Amino acid sequence: MASQRLPETTAYVHITRQSWQQGQIEGEVNAAQFVWQFQWCFKQGELLVWPALGRALIQEPLGRFLEQSDYQLEPGGAYSFKIRAGL
Repeated sequence: MASQRLPETTAYVHITRQSWQQGQIEGEVNAAQFVWQFQWCFKQGELLVWPALGRALIQEPLGRFLEQSDYQLEPGGAYSFKIRAGL
């Protein structure tokens, strides 16, 4: 039986604003034809993503990426991560 590879999509993250005092990182994430804005309030552990269209596809993988990379992210920085799904 041949194993099938899971589809992958690359998500591109651009950080637009960061405030350690307020505990927030803001930016934009693009994956396939979708574009979302996000605000991560890391002191509260809350991730807001808009618009709602496709949000369920990106919210969990984006949250994991932000938690793993938060101290390395800088305003103006461009980053990417893989999503194990075809979007």
